[in-house]
Amino acid sequence: MASTDKPTDPEYNKGAPPPPPPPSATVNCSVLAVTLRVLLFAAALTAVVVVVTSDQTKFIVQLGSYREAKFKHSPALVYFVVALSVAGLYSIITTLASLSVMWKPNLSTKFLLHFAFWDVLILGLVASATGTAGGVAYVGLKGNKHVGWVKICNNYDKFCHHLAGSLAVSLFASCVLVLLVWLSVYSLHGRIPK
Repeated sequence: MASTDKPTDPEYNKGAPPPPPPPSATVNCSVLAVTLRVLLFAAALTAVVVVVTSDQTKFIVQLGSYREAKFKHSPALVYFVVALSVAGLYSIITTLASLSVMWKPNLSTKFLLHFAFWDVLILGLVASATGTAGGVAYVGLKGNKHVGWVKICNNYDKFCHHLAGSLAVSLFASCVLVLLVWLSVYSLHGRIPK
């Protein structure tokens, strides 16, 4: 009769590679990564569309003429649109790459490392663009009496509301990118032999 007990020899299985992570954990992380990347695309697209459609024309009594408020008039807002557009394109590419990792799990470790590096880079880009546009929006909302910058949000309310909404969605995109970085690092950590 064969024994089902494990051998007590300490040299047994010493040279064997560590067991792979359970498939369900790998698949769940991959599904979560794809979901987060789709959310990143939706947030980036929404932020860009909202700020690009924020044009407003008003008659300014003090100047005696019609004036437009457009995102193109501020280099900070142009940078914001470009940065969020890059983040949206990046999310499409990495969503497709994440799907390929789900279909071919043997590539996952290499891709996870690249995702972690690129996610941090895109996070920096989106966060800096959000901060830059937020600074311009704050000056538009409050002005700065010391240097003579007047507030414009009392005249261009629609423009400012669009900008505020776009900034809120961009902050959400930054949070999604933080979660993606954490997920990549967590997945990589799970693959380190112990």
